Amino acid sequence: MKIEAVIVLIPALNPLSTIIEFVEKLEKLAVVKIIIVNDGSDEKYNKTFETLHNKGCVVLTHEQNYGKGHAIKTGIHFLLHSSFHAKGIVTVGAHGQHSVLDVEQMIASTKVFSDGIVLGVREFKNSDYSMIHQLQNRANSMLFELFFHKRLLDIQTGLRYIPRQQFAWLHQVKGESYSFDTNMLVEAIRRKVPIYEVPIGHAKLRKNSVIYYDEVIHPAKILQQLWANFKRK
Repeated sequence: MKIEAVIVLIPALNPLSTIIEFVEKLEKLAVVKIIIVNDGSDEKYNKTFETLHNKGCVVLTHEQNYGKGHAIKTGIHFLLHSSFHAKGIVTVGAHGQHSVLDVEQMIASTKVFSDGIVLGVREFKNSDYSMIHQLQNRANSMLFELFFHKRLLDIQTGLRYIPRQQFAWLHQVKGESYSFDTNMLVEAIRRKVPIYEVPIGHAKLRKNSVIYYDEVIHPAKILQQLWANFKRK
């Protein structure tokens, strides 16, 4: 069977109702399936997940909250043992920080960068982010390059393409929450898996608690993750 399309994987904790409209727009793209992992959301969100299921999404459910990293690995484990065929997955946030255009750009990039992990690099120069946040992002990139000898502009982006041939080892990467994002990149470097970067839209900072499920922006936590990986080298 010729494998051409991608699967969109969305880890979700208490998602905004806008996820339904977002999924409807995603369905118009060339994707095989949309998989959503309900990572222990409150019961009041059951109707949202039921609606998503009725629209044709595969909904996997955790009885409790384990973390974004665990949710992504649940999705990958499902695909490793399912009959779905695709050349890879695109991981997407559930809280509106990624646009359909962003996802479309990522899918288009896989026609060129099909052999490795692709990162959607955000533009941080907008009113949502202060100068301090912009400097922190640059510092994170510099530290990553110093520790692992690879220059990446946005190590915390949650919009990523992962080709199917990388699923087996990725499923075993340590990290249940934010740390999974960093650990994935470090392990890819160790395995000499290519990492590519493509520009997407502006970074979006949501000033509420749910966005922190999708990405960590606290500089101390990011530094801790980088240092922990560096010591394991």
